[in-house]
Amino acid sequence: MTAKTSESGTKAGGKRGGLAGAMTPARITVLVLVALALIFIFENTDETEIRLLIPLVTMPLWLALLAMGIIGALFGAYFMRRRR
Repeated sequence: MTAKTSESGTKAGGKRGGLAGAMTPARITVLVLVALALIFIFENTDETEIRLLIPLVTMPLWLALLAMGIIGALFGAYFMRRRR
């Protein structure tokens, strides 16, 4: 049995189903920030030198930025998990 819908296309109770219900302002903001971060990372394609304590490593700048973003996301996820 399907849920009753009103004339405006929303389900009974005022909730929207499908993609429209999943796209909240917070999720849209996160998607925009992720897209901007990826554009920033992949626009920086020059080589860069990074000193890791003693050795000097040369790698593309986008790879270094991507690595730092992943490390930051892991730390953020770890501390958010610990907060609960």
